[in-house]
Amino acid sequence: MKNSNITLSSQPNQHSLGDNYLKFQLNQQTAAVLSIKYTQEAIIVPVESVTAMPNMPVCILGLMNWRSRIIWTVDLPKMFNLECIDHRLRQYNVIVVRVESQLLGLVVQEIKGTTKFTNDEIRSPIGQVASSLVPYLCGCIVQEEEIFLVLDAPSIINHSVLNVRGD
Repeated sequence: MKNSNITLSSQPNQHSLGDNYLKFQLNQQTAAVLSIKYTQEAIIVPVESVTAMPNMPVCILGLMNWRSRIIWTVDLPKMFNLECIDHRLRQYNVIVVRVESQLLGLVVQEIKGTTKFTNDEIRSPIGQVASSLVPYLCGCIVQEEEIFLVLDAPSIINHSVLNVRGD
């Protein structure tokens, strides 16, 4: 199986201060970022490399092999009850996240690269986004009339729908 890696390097003309984040589209309407400290790799994998498992919640796409480890792969927009990714695709954009010893593959629509934000730019998500998303966010960033959700990896990995995994 051949994976296409996406470069996670920052561009030199970005802010020199701030924390690094991976920037991506959850779906057509929703932009998000995730702290690089939780990001192991951003990869593109063929749909066939994710093995569906029976009797799983609808957002769990299945299991995949990542660097000789078997990890759960989830449709992140579906987990958040957002408009789903088109499953007629031939490949998935997967963000492999690690929180302590737990690994999880998050399938998103498109991975855009890296960016930097300072803590001062992160605002409360309350009133900015659907209340159902708030438990999975560190906040949101408003830039040029676009809202970026700042995802909280530990909250996502500990989502109740994912308690099926065996660590």
